[in-house]
Amino acid sequence: MKIGREHRQRQVLLIFLLLGVARASWEPRRYFVMEETPSGTVLADLVQDLGLGVAELAARGAQVVSEEKESRLQLDLQTGKLILNEKLDREELCGSTEPCVTHFQVLLKKPLEIFQAELRVGDINDHSPEFPEREMAVKIIENSPVGTVFLLKTAQDLDVGNNSVQNYKIGTNSHFHVSIRNQGDGRKYPELVLDKELDREEQAAFRLTLTALDGGSPPRTGTSQIRIVVLDVNDNAPEFAQAFYRVQIPENSPSGSMVAKVSAKDLDTGTNGEVSYSLFHRSQEMSKTFELNALSGEVRLIKALDFETTPSYELDIEATDGGGLSGKCSVSIQVVDVNDNYPELIISSLTNPIPENSPETEVALFRVRDRDSGENGRTICSIQDSVPFTLEPSVENFYRLVTDGALDREIRAEYNITISVTDLGIPKLTTQHTITVQVSDINDNAPAFTQASYTMFVHENNSPALHIGTISATDSDSGSNAHITYSLLPPQDQRLALTSLISINADNGVDRDSGQNAWLSFQLLKATEPGLFSVWAHNGEVRTTRLLSERDAPKHRLLLVVKDNGEPPRSASVTLQVLMVDGFSQPYLPLPEVVRNPSHQEGDVLTLYLVIALASVSSLFLLSVLLFVGVRLCRRAREVSLGGCSVPEGHFPGHLVDVSGTGTLSQSYQYEVCLSGDSQSNEFKFLKPVFSGIVDQNYGRQPDDQSFPSVLGM
Repeated sequence: MKIGREHRQRQVLLIFLLLGVARASWEPRRYFVMEETPSGTVLADLVQDLGLGVAELAARGAQVVSEEKESRLQLDLQTGKLILNEKLDREELCGSTEPCVTHFQVLLKKPLEIFQAELRVGDINDHSPEFPEREMAVKIIENSPVGTVFLLKTAQDLDVGNNSVQNYKIGTNSHFHVSIRNQGDGRKYPELVLDKELDREEQAAFRLTLTALDGGSPPRTGTSQIRIVVLDVNDNAPEFAQAFYRVQIPENSPSGSMVAKVSAKDLDTGTNGEVSYSLFHRSQEMSKTFELNALSGEVRLIKALDFETTPSYELDIEATDGGGLSGKCSVSIQVVDVNDNYPELIISSLTNPIPENSPETEVALFRVRDRDSGENGRTICSIQDSVPFTLEPSVENFYRLVTDGALDREIRAEYNITISVTDLGIPKLTTQHTITVQVSDINDNAPAFTQASYTMFVHENNSPALHIGTISATDSDSGSNAHITYSLLPPQDQRLALTSLISINADNGVDRDSGQNAWLSFQLLKATEPGLFSVWAHNGEVRTTRLLSERDAPKHRLLLVVKDNGEPPRSASVTLQVLMVDGFSQPYLPLPEVVRNPSHQEGDVLTLYLVIALASVSSLFLLSVLLFVGVRLCRRAREVSLGGCSVPEGHFPGHLVDVSGTGTLSQSYQYEVCLSGDSQSNEFKFLKPVFSGIVDQNYGRQPDDQSFPSVLGM
């Protein structure tokens, strides 16, 4: 644990050191634009400012990034011009903050380089002053001395600087004039000054127009009516215990929390001494956020606060007695930041997969940020220790995820890298992001045989195409890099023509000829009844050429030959004994499941239709019955005489099989065939060869053979 803490401390110091060096070595570039400037306006020439060519900007993947989700600036890579994406509204961007500055970065890749920049948005006079109310009431006691000052409500102007409210004036009259009072916060407050003594009995009310003017050219104005009511003597106005209150409240305070409590006293008695409280400037945002108790002076929270949105509030509270006199105080509310925002991780680029055996390679470029302030907004970025990757901090909270060295796909083909970003607030908040990195294969492993040497034996005078043995090799690579091709190297003794004696399969290491040397053609050389059977030249299927009948011989002998396409061609022959029987059951013919060609099924259906058609136009019913009885008697007699396929138990009798082989191929083939005289099928296939001549040549090994009877129905 101690080693882990020291590692993290060194990591934090490295981050701060790099950021400090970057900030100290380069100052941000500053640009200026007036608000409401049309979209598409060119703000700067980055080619000139950065000292780079247009081609270099494009080649290095230059882009403009900022804190906003949608950047208001665009970099034209063809010209290097920094272009305004949209009209800017200074009041929307910065509110009353002046100067209005938005920060952005110019990001260059390959290699990574970041230029800091800021854009200052200038104000234009596009807003007029507005009073919170169209009419304000001022109550003045009739014995007020000349020079008495009465506070008036101020006008609000969203513009700043000289474009904000600069002056107030009222209509011409003989009793009042307006003076301007400058507050420490830079705001200007209008005050109504009494120039002449009042006499309620002579004139009980006045109506004046108050005009607010900003400093634009020409100036914009806003007006409000002042209704002045002259009161009987109430010579004491409410006075607050403090003219200015400063309070703090955490941003996670629940609704209903008390923010502050103000108090004012009035030395008068009766209704003239009764004080009520109200907000002097009641904006919509203030009314939604705070609630003032008119009797107690308590200010309570009615809406959730967010330090990142509004860090402070200013309230002006007025205390009014029953006689209409009032006093004023200000309450400054500072919102205290709490650690309520998780760090954010934004990936700028990602490279995946990573080739193995590559030197230090950049996997990802990303930046982190935390919307909190102070320690709550400072972050530490790290990854797990069990992966061969490292984080390299850059400027402005940018990080590079790079390989720690060459990767080996054969050791590990995939890595799950978890990036953890933790802030320094209390409690600490952590965001994790997992990146899956695939390691792509390169051909860096040679095939390896399972044995260093193989010893194989073969009899002399053996037949060609004899299977001698199998060798095997493996490759740790994947895909096409792991595909192995086998070949025979020339022997050291050049007098021995090895390739003329032995061949090897290039794909699997077992060769019984390949390519055109393995193309086979089948031919029927001799048959007991030549017109009854035929063989397909390409697949060796033996078929009947017509329906079998009772007149056909019950036993047939066929001589078949198969040839390859080599030079010289090699061949093998087989004698096929065909026995027609009345019927047989499943136990005597253990045929494997054979998937038949759909064309064969169509032929069977056609044959069935022909049989039905012939039967429908054949002889009369009586003749058919007599013929059926005769056929049944003949079949039973033949089964008894031949001891055929319908024996209760066991396999076909040995006297039904006649196997002989001639030719130049080393194998002879044996097939057992049993044909049914009433079968409707007209074909059978060679299902599996029997290698009858290999037992002696392979040192007593039993050949991998089975005899499968081929079935033909009529």
